[in-house]
Amino acid sequence: LWQGDITRLSVDAIVNAANNQLLGCFAPNHKCIDNEIHTFAGIELRMECARMTEYMDMPEKTGVARMTYGYNLPAKHVIHTVGPIIYEAVTDKERRELASCYRSCLQLANAYNLHSIAFCCISTGEFRFPNEEAAQIAVHTVRTYLKESNSKIKVVFNVFKDIDYDIYDKLLS
Repeated sequence: LWQGDITRLSVDAIVNAANNQLLGCFAPNHKCIDNEIHTFAGIELRMECARMTEYMDMPEKTGVARMTYGYNLPAKHVIHTVGPIIYEAVTDKERRELASCYRSCLQLANAYNLHSIAFCCISTGEFRFPNEEAAQIAVHTVRTYLKESNSKIKVVFNVFKDIDYDIYDKLLS
């Protein structure tokens, strides 16, 4: 568990809670994680995402993971995943989609023999997934994946807000 700016972490990959276009946030000075990562990685990240999406069936499906370089970030890679957007009450489908985000990121990281990955709080904030339920899904999914796969990847849960720190601190104790 680490509280702070994910764009400052020196890990093999940080996870971006991306929009379904995978091109970063286009709202100037918006404080979403997608905008922060694209801003600090530099224009090369957006260009790589544009090249990658040129041949894809868009918009990107929820729960899938795609990897790019980290460019100007201390992290070597960025793993982009689109989490579910909550409009009303959270459904079982949205819970499964959020779990798929975490599992897909871990599978991709393992496929490329990465040693460390830092997850942001996928789908909370702008996508409105309740923080506590999202954290429960995140921790359960990661623990289950690591146990079932025997993966030795180091996982960092990165939080920015105090409330998220308190939630994850309790879940990881």
